[in-house]
Amino acid sequence: MNIQENQIIGELVAKDYRTASVFKKYGIDFCCQGNRTINDACEAKKIDEKLVVSDLNSLIQSNSENTIDYKSWPIDLLADYIEKKHHRYVEEKTLEIKPYLDKICRVHGERHPELHEINEHFNATAGELAKHMKKEELILFPRVRKMVQAKQNNSKWETPQSGTVHNPIQMMMDEHTTEGDRFRKIETLSNNYTPPEDACNTYRVTIALLKEFEQDLHLHIHLENNILFPKAIELEKELSQKN
Repeated sequence: MNIQENQIIGELVAKDYRTASVFKKYGIDFCCQGNRTINDACEAKKIDEKLVVSDLNSLIQSNSENTIDYKSWPIDLLADYIEKKHHRYVEEKTLEIKPYLDKICRVHGERHPELHEINEHFNATAGELAKHMKKEELILFPRVRKMVQAKQNNSKWETPQSGTVHNPIQMMMDEHTTEGDRFRKIETLSNNYTPPEDACNTYRVTIALLKEFEQDLHLHIHLENNILFPKAIELEKELSQKN
């Protein structure tokens, strides 16, 4: 695969998740804003697209056996994976990070007032993600599984009265954008997750956990926005045409 400037970022990352590291290096959003071309993203960031494309092609040409081909997975399997891996991660890490943030705000908040802002943003994200994930687990993912089952059984598919699957998907994507923006603020406030010189071990661990949380969130959103959601919309169209 030879990458060109006019290719869609989200589609590239869906084909090979390793490319996400290049976009991250240049500060290009590949999950919430993955529907842009490389050229458009580079123009917005005032980056030379030739450098980005060169890095991408160099990476693609390198061999890696650790790349997971998420795009080849059945979408019900992908929904299960997101729920069991990424949703559980958010739940577990939220419980771990919150008390750490509260502690370093008490100890270091006077010298580093940005910690209070970081804490507010993280608490907002934690609350919104908890509601967001429940909507996926109770509404969207069960619908995806039912569509897959309908195709497997070659049975008739009736579009629910609530409308097409595009409706809940659009809501999920809008919420992804909100949380992506919020974590960019945390990244900026934390100086790109760089603890200050006077940071204690708890401070350093907390910043490292926030960085890891954002990285997991990026993959989480990417799997949904760029792979699961488009495939679900396409599957529903296919089922509707059979009726």
